[in-house]
Amino acid sequence: MKQVYLITLLTITSYSLFAASNLRVYKHIDKDGVIHYSSKKPRVRNYNIINVRCPECGWKNKVSWQTTPLITGKFEKEILAAAKKWSIKPSLIKAIIHAESSFKPDVVSSAGAQGLMQLMPSTQKTYDVTNPFDPKQNIQGGTAYLKHLLNTYNNNVRISLAAYNAGETAVNKYNKNVPPYEETKNYIKRVNTLQKRYK
Repeated sequence: MKQVYLITLLTITSYSLFAASNLRVYKHIDKDGVIHYSSKKPRVRNYNIINVRCPECGWKNKVSWQTTPLITGKFEKEILAAAKKWSIKPSLIKAIIHAESSFKPDVVSSAGAQGLMQLMPSTQKTYDVTNPFDPKQNIQGGTAYLKHLLNTYNNNVRISLAAYNAGETAVNKYNKNVPPYEETKNYIKRVNTLQKRYK
């Protein structure tokens, strides 16, 4: 019988993990097997500490995406399997993972997006991701979602990336174009630059 993990974000919302240079996250499993993550020390003894560090993930960072070192050799098997299943170039998947989490599987955003491809809880539910911090599940779920976006927007990678970053509602609001958000515009440039380098 497959065990289902429920992820509960308790007090992380007051922090921006992407903006922080380092944030301590406490993880513990309660008596019912539910996994909890919190920025405050829990009142239990059986907890682990996760130090999340991803200064390059914030969209206002000063990283040069033309020269920043590529991250190779991580999750190759999982990326290639997802690429084959969903007919998406591995370089695009790698670029999104790099842009979203810098290949850090335990990253959590202030909005609640989780894992390598930064999946929101609703996306996790849609694509049967029971543990967003499991690289295989996260990459499969994120790639399946990307495939949905590409199908929705006629294989237009630019618009699909805009929807991945800002949401389909925002893209549709602006007549299926890139919303006028600096974060989204920078995100598209970042992913495009990284994809060219990962090819």
